[in-house]
Amino acid sequence: MSAACGLGCVTFGREIDALTARAMLDHACSRGLRHLDTSVVYGGGTSEAIIGQWLAERRPTGMVVATKMVPPYGTSAIAAGVAASLRRLALPKVDIFYLHRDDPGADDDTLRALDAEVRAGRVERLGISNVRPARLAHLLARQTALGLTPFRVLQCNHNLAVTELDDAMRTVVAAGALEVVTFSPLGAGFLTGKHRAGVAAGSRFDLVPGHQSIYFKPDSHVRLEALMSLAAETGHEPARLALAWALTQPGVATVLIGGRSPAAIDQALASRAPLGPVITARLESIAKLTA
Repeated sequence: MSAACGLGCVTFGREIDALTARAMLDHACSRGLRHLDTSVVYGGGTSEAIIGQWLAERRPTGMVVATKMVPPYGTSAIAAGVAASLRRLALPKVDIFYLHRDDPGADDDTLRALDAEVRAGRVERLGISNVRPARLAHLLARQTALGLTPFRVLQCNHNLAVTELDDAMRTVVAAGALEVVTFSPLGAGFLTGKHRAGVAAGSRFDLVPGHQSIYFKPDSHVRLEALMSLAAETGHEPARLALAWALTQPGVATVLIGGRSPAAIDQALASRAPLGPVITARLESIAKLTA
């Protein structure tokens, strides 16, 4: 069974302008996507503002809106971060509020501040992203011990090239009954094969060089080459195969689809069509390859 598709809005205000972003939002809504994911760091808050203006004008029903804040955390920072995001989103409450990445300095005061936002009605559910399994287990245990609202959603990178959703993380997720949202089903374009001869100009890896260290490593290259071989053998585009794998992963509720045009949304939705047991098994074997 395929996961739901959500719209990842990282490109808004950075790689695409407001007009193009609004076209993507309109198209996503028309195709039934009801999960928007953004962050204060996407376009320096521009992504949130574009979404807020669109929500105010279109007033779509049943939309889940998620955003994130970055360190430093703490009582005053959490309160200010939630308030600023709600202003840009033009919302009284956000459905999911994530800690965008873990901060070793985040302590019980941070967890209490998050709990306060839920109790005040400004946040529906708490989420966390870019965190290691042991650390997530520790934070969940502290929330339980202190009687605080726990994290309910984990967002993580999960694709054929790299994954944070390993067996250790799945164990923590199951114990905490967390919903899983994954991103980068195409590995920021790595799994399309367009970077095999070097970083493509104007791509995510070009604009945000920090992404290169995540993907440009031996295991990922081995998996990419196996994916390209399977694509040539079956006649399916590598993007189609990679998306199909990401969208049918067990335990994943939502896969975030990003991009620069509405075509990215259509490509993902078309990839939900079954590939058959033979190709599916081959994809699973590719995900386990190492250099």
